[in-house]
Amino acid sequence: MIFRSLLALPILGSFVIGSSLSAQHVAADGANQTFSFLADQYFEQVYFKFSPTAGTGAGLHQYDAQLEDYSAAGVQREVAALHDFEKKLVAIDPKGLDAEPAADYVILLNSIRGELLQLEVIRGWEKNPDSYSSGVTGSIFSIMERPYAPVNVRLRVAVERERQIPQVFVEARKNLKNPPHIYTEIALEQVDGLVDFFQKDVPSAFADADDAQAKADFAKTNAAVVDALKSYGAWMKTDLLPRSNGDFRYGADTFSKDLADSEMVDIPLDHLLQIGYADLHKNQDEFARVAKEIDPTKTPQQELAELATMHPAPDKLLQAFHDRFNAEIGFIRSHHIITIPSEVQPTLEETPPFMRATTQASMDPPGPFETHSTKAYFNVTLPEPSWSPARTSEYMAAFNIGTIVSTSVHEAYPGHYIQFLWTPQFPSTVRKLIGANTNIEGWAHYCEQMMLDEGFGQPGFGATTEREAKLIRASSWGSGCTPASAAL
Repeated sequence: MIFRSLLALPILGSFVIGSSLSAQHVAADGANQTFSFLADQYFEQVYFKFSPTAGTGAGLHQYDAQLEDYSAAGVQREVAALHDFEKKLVAIDPKGLDAEPAADYVILLNSIRGELLQLEVIRGWEKNPDSYSSGVTGSIFSIMERPYAPVNVRLRVAVERERQIPQVFVEARKNLKNPPHIYTEIALEQVDGLVDFFQKDVPSAFADADDAQAKADFAKTNAAVVDALKSYGAWMKTDLLPRSNGDFRYGADTFSKDLADSEMVDIPLDHLLQIGYADLHKNQDEFARVAKEIDPTKTPQQELAELATMHPAPDKLLQAFHDRFNAEIGFIRSHHIITIPSEVQPTLEETPPFMRATTQASMDPPGPFETHSTKAYFNVTLPEPSWSPARTSEYMAAFNIGTIVSTSVHEAYPGHYIQFLWTPQFPSTVRKLIGANTNIEGWAHYCEQMMLDEGFGQPGFGATTEREAKLIRASSWGSGCTPASAAL
């Protein structure tokens, strides 16, 4: 659906095209074949049909000229299709499935139910104005970011997507009811950057094209997108923002259902809260212990304040991350932690504009079916040039000496980058396609702690001195994506 994460990896093998199966009960002896058939049909008839941008990201470029249908009627068509496939899956007797497809069955069924919860109950399409403006920007970015095809080919499909973008903002004005104030603020914070992106970055990406007709068409469609975005931004500011009084909270029952569907987590919320607080207190104690080792005359708060000043200059931030790679790779290999399937290192770049308001760092790998471009991007959000020195300093505190290490481990080695390098070898289409944050982010956070436990960040292994090693441990208390101040 149009509201799926832009970082999701929609992967697909061969499709099976055929008539729909009925929702009648499927006997156990035919369950394996029926499930395989239905899974292929689902990706063809639902997943990529309603999320063609996800197809582009996966490396399936037959979807490149299509754009998501953002209309309320389009949402209802997707809801109907999801319910149809839910019924077909429920008709299969899971006891007749072998172990691997039985696991895939649960993953796929829960994913469908999670999508239905998002569309029918949570209803982000009525609440999140940024999903429209950033969504269409991501659709064009997915075509221009990698040279998977000649520039003329990519320009032509970009034109086809751009033709459909102005109508998206017509639908947004119809759909958005009562967004949470913070959602509209985020959309407004990003919209000027999106306009700039279409005015500068998109034309630059296709500057080498020599298809005269495509260039002429692009001049018109791109100008129309810029005008539509400017108009949308003005509408959000004068009309939508004053009436954005909605609640971003799901409520306990819906949140529990979302956890069960999307993450397959059925732990009661009060127990989850206890687990979270126990982990927080553990990290607070560890931070205080290491801070005392560094300087017993200072409080943990004083140590944190000093640590916040130990960061690279903003224009050196990308290089600071790149400088970590060789140490991490060498440590992984010397300690036999995991096989690295590729010698190609991620490319450091500034976070795309449609992600900057909510993301400090991220990994953007090619889809496992992308055969013509293997480059993966390590995105880092830099301070805006317009920020005051005080705001820039406060922002850069999140990139201190320790969080540079933990974030690099989290995003690249052996975190998300290696995780995605292994994706093409996953045993089924379902597992290549459908992910869960408990697995994706769980792996990256596990890697942060595991690398420290294995000795990374000690002198000779990612640190040059004993003091630096202690600083790394202090500021890498638990998350490369969370400010260390949360430990206090």
